[in-house]
Amino acid sequence: MKFPVDERELERNYGEIMPEIDRLSLERASKVWESWPDFVSIAGTWECLRKIHCVIFGGLFTFAGKIRAVNISKGGFRFANSLFLEKILPVISDMPQKSFSDILTKYTEMNIAHPFREGNGRAMRFWLDAILEREMNTRIDWRKISREEYMSAIQRSPVNTLELETLLKGSMLKAQDLGDKVIFMKGVTVSYSYEKF
Repeated sequence: MKFPVDERELERNYGEIMPEIDRLSLERASKVWESWPDFVSIAGTWECLRKIHCVIFGGLFTFAGKIRAVNISKGGFRFANSLFLEKILPVISDMPQKSFSDILTKYTEMNIAHPFREGNGRAMRFWLDAILEREMNTRIDWRKISREEYMSAIQRSPVNTLELETLLKGSMLKAQDLGDKVIFMKGVTVSYSYEKF
């Protein structure tokens, strides 16, 4: 397989390409860890999310870190129209994030935006963790959340965030575990397992 993959190749051979992309991008999660304080310092911004996407998918996708130019949907849900992304991403970036409720609303809005052609969920879970660490001195322990629980909660979140709120609040790390790279990497591995091809 030749990298980086462009959108056309991804569309043609998605089932063949994505398992390898996921394997390689998961290996890059350690680079996210190495730069974690930098991500936390700009947590909640579009720039933070864009940089995370570039770290984990740079060299794998030609469109790493770039706003998608096509409309996409998943499981019958159509994400924000690509024509409006350049205008709505700064608005989401500027949303408040001081309380858990604010953070949850912001995360849900960014999920609806789904700004990249592929890799949104993986990058956004890092983004959420950076916001939580910056504002609340915690992150999500993804090891405590199954794929089924997460997908159910995230799919309902545009209408009602209660399920997602309950799931995330019950899975927060203790402050003393924030510096543990093993916990971070195991959580990322579980988070990646949410994506099926």
